[in-house]
Amino acid sequence: MAESDGKEKIKWTTTIIISSSLKSYEVAAALENRSHKVRYSNSVENGSIIFSLSGVAFLLMDARECFMSAEETFLAKIEKFINIHQNSFLVLFAALHGPEEWKLMFRIQQRFLGSNLRILPVHNTVNAINLMCTIAKVSHLRKMTYIHTH
Repeated sequence: MAESDGKEKIKWTTTIIISSSLKSYEVAAALENRSHKVRYSNSVENGSIIFSLSGVAFLLMDARECFMSAEETFLAKIEKFINIHQNSFLVLFAALHGPEEWKLMFRIQQRFLGSNLRILPVHNTVNAINLMCTIAKVSHLRKMTYIHTH
C-alpha cells in the first residue's frame, strides 16, 4: 500500500463544449473518459473545444488538411475563431513537425502576430488532451483565485 503525504488528490472536472463535428473523434471520447461534462454543439466553429468555466477555447486542425486546402481558407477559419474567443489556442496536429509544419506555423504566427492566438504543436490525441486540460485547469484556478481575492 502506498503512503500518502496527507493530501488527497482531487480530480478536476469541468464542463466542455465540443463541436458536433468532433463527436466521432478520439479526442471527444478521451475527454468524456476523464469524467468531464461534455456537451456537443452545432453552433460553435467546426473543430473547436471550449472550456467555458476556464474561459479558454481550442481549435483543432490537422497540418495535412491545411496543406491540402487553400491557405486563405484555413486562415479565415482561424481568424473567425480568434475574433469570437478571447483566450484562444490553435492545436496543430502532425505526426512529425518537420520543416513544412514549422513553415506552416510560422505563416500562421506572422498572419496573427499581435492577436490573442497561441499555437500548440501536438503529435497525438493524448498529447493534445493533456495540454488542453492543463491549460484549462490553470486558467480556471487563476480565475477562481482572482474572484476570491477581489
